[in-house]
Amino acid sequence: MDLVWGRGPNLFLEAELLDMDPQGRALDLACGEGRNAIWLARRGWKVTAVDFSEVAVEKGRLLAVDSRVEVEWIVADVTRWPAPEEAFALAVVLYLQVSAEDRRSVVDSAVSALAPGGKLLMIGHARRNLDDGVGGPLDPELLWEPRELAAEVAAAGAVVTFSEERSRRVDSESGSSFAIDTVLESRRIR
Repeated sequence: MDLVWGRGPNLFLEAELLDMDPQGRALDLACGEGRNAIWLARRGWKVTAVDFSEVAVEKGRLLAVDSRVEVEWIVADVTRWPAPEEAFALAVVLYLQVSAEDRRSVVDSAVSALAPGGKLLMIGHARRNLDDGVGGPLDPELLWEPRELAAEVAAAGAVVTFSEERSRRVDSESGSSFAIDTVLESRRIR
């Protein structure tokens, strides 16, 4: 099967969640082909994965079968999908490339989907990539800035543990370079 990002989880997601004990239900918004949802399911989470792309979700379904894990797959636009409130111990949003208004809608939905004390992890291309990194869209509105994202998450009702930029190595035919990502972790407080 031809996969855009491979089978393994995102390296920052794995680093942040490796030591977290599965505590029930996890929500993967904008799950793409499902590599992170499948990694969470392998670790013992009961995962719901949502993406607008029927093609990507179908690849995720096939990967889940191949990996012998169960994931609830939903084809829906995450900017409008009505997530169940207070239903998840963990929500992840990775590389969501939408307008700032739509991102705020997803942040609100992700935070409201968390049970009190639930964790939200967000990872996306940093705006600084335009000048200092590689990868991601060229429209600055679709890129994330740590302080702005932290303010959006706090306004939605979560306490931000950290919101920072992290570099990752990108290897290509023309050599190695670095991409800059924004990584945010928070907990729902109400």
